[in-house]
Amino acid sequence: MNISITFRHMDATDAVKIYATEKVGKVQRFLRGPLKGQVTLSCQQDRLHRVEVDIHAGHERFHAHETSADMYTSIDKVLDKIERQVLSAKEAITGRRKGADRAAAHLARDTSNE
Repeated sequence: MNISITFRHMDATDAVKIYATEKVGKVQRFLRGPLKGQVTLSCQQDRLHRVEVDIHAGHERFHAHETSADMYTSIDKVLDKIERQVLSAKEAITGRRKGADRAAAHLARDTSNE
């Protein structure tokens, strides 16, 4: 798991860095391949906090961004978006597998009737 954090237009604090690293690290439990993450934290106009997360895991790529008045809220919201993307991609893969199983069973029945 390789997570890099970039601070733009704000001071780097260990608390925010640790919080973001732990939150992004939790996404690893949904993914098979090793996780490579890029988190960009920025402060716009001294009151809006923007978080961008880009995650690469094998051949899959997930990206989301969020802006709010609190940095911790932005991190939580953006990771909720990432988790939805990961779970949606995972369901699509299992859905294809289930469809393939049904098709294979259907073909097996047709060939045994001949």
